[in-house]
Amino acid sequence: MCIIFFKFDPRPVSKNAYRLILAANRDEFYSRPSKLADFWGNNNEILSGLDMEEGKEGGTWLGISTRGKLAALTNYLQPQLDRQARGRGELVTHFLTTDVDSLSYLKKVSVEGHLYNGFNLIAADLRPRAPCPASGLGRHLTGHKETLFTLKKSTAKGDVICYYGNRGEPDPIVLTPGTYGLSNALLETPWRKLCFGKQLFLEAVERSQALPKDVLIADLLDVLNNEEAQLPDPAIEDQGREYVQPILSKYSAVCVRCPGYGTRTNTIILVDADGHVTFTERSMLDKDPSHWETSTHEFTLQS
Repeated sequence: MCIIFFKFDPRPVSKNAYRLILAANRDEFYSRPSKLADFWGNNNEILSGLDMEEGKEGGTWLGISTRGKLAALTNYLQPQLDRQARGRGELVTHFLTTDVDSLSYLKKVSVEGHLYNGFNLIAADLRPRAPCPASGLGRHLTGHKETLFTLKKSTAKGDVICYYGNRGEPDPIVLTPGTYGLSNALLETPWRKLCFGKQLFLEAVERSQALPKDVLIADLLDVLNNEEAQLPDPAIEDQGREYVQPILSKYSAVCVRCPGYGTRTNTIILVDADGHVTFTERSMLDKDPSHWETSTHEFTLQS
């Protein structure tokens, strides 16, 4: 179980506005080995945590590169898992290490989607600087429907964020600027905890231009660590109907806290108009929900 909230605007009007604000939780077994976020890759150009589970080594749930490639993954809630399926974390690392653009990559992934257990994948190409407006066409997600919409021509040179879920529509989509929430169902599926967390996220985002960066990050971490159960939730109960009710109830908060399992990593990514990236990770240490470490990495996107 994981959750991601993000807002993006490739052409912010104000220099103080952020092109991307992303806040994400990784929920996992406390005992599953992983590395804290750090730079890796041929030229140390990729920043992410890494899964070190045997047979899944090198996969990741969220990462960004100095070249502006960003990807984030959540699993789709499904009671029966195929133990022979390919590791989903490789979908993120493969994108971060390839030169293929986000939409082309997700089109390739969609052809092979049946090889994996259920997943949602966000892939993005972020440019060094915010572009100037022009015109063109694109595709828009509203709820679960897709429509044509007018884009700025400079989108080809600006930030592009795409989405694909292998339990949803067969083709990936390009997202329009806006605010989105993603948990363990398809993008924007209105689980109560997603709607509740998204509202908290929006409230923090609306204050973002007036807040010092460290205060904004602290506010977003507060959102990610909200443990208020959002019950009852018919949507999550329907999708997880083969689970027992007490387990689903534990999953009903933005921050999941169960014995031996729960939220163990918070990640905040901010990208400003000049392409400056601030990546903050708060990670659980020693399998202890009372013991955490916070680190921040900063860099400027390169061409």
